[in-house]
Amino acid sequence: MKQLLLVFLGGGLGSSLRYILGKYLNSAANGIPYGTFAANILGSLIIGIILGMAAKNEMLSQNTTLLLATGFCGGFTTFSTFAYENHIFLKNGDFGLFAIYTIASFILAFAAVFLGMWLVRLV
Repeated sequence: MKQLLLVFLGGGLGSSLRYILGKYLNSAANGIPYGTFAANILGSLIIGIILGMAAKNEMLSQNTTLLLATGFCGGFTTFSTFAYENHIFLKNGDFGLFAIYTIASFILAFAAVFLGMWLVRLV
């Protein structure tokens, strides 16, 4: 039960922060979802750091990893919003923005996870 509560609390914090990023960074003028993009890339970096720390000499407890990786990062990053925003790009015929947003999100998110884990090795 304690582990479920930790995931719940972390998810609530992550979701709240993602909402704030979207509110202030998503552009209504040009429709580009900078907030979602930032949350997904930053969340990928954070989860890389967290899981790198958890793997490195067990620096983080299982409960802390659940709170931060499963809870916070799970709530902070959002594949469903990403998919919906891509749907809007396609619906509006913005094939270039669709391609750029999708490719950049995948490449940068993967790179951010690796960067996070690499940074932990340096410490």
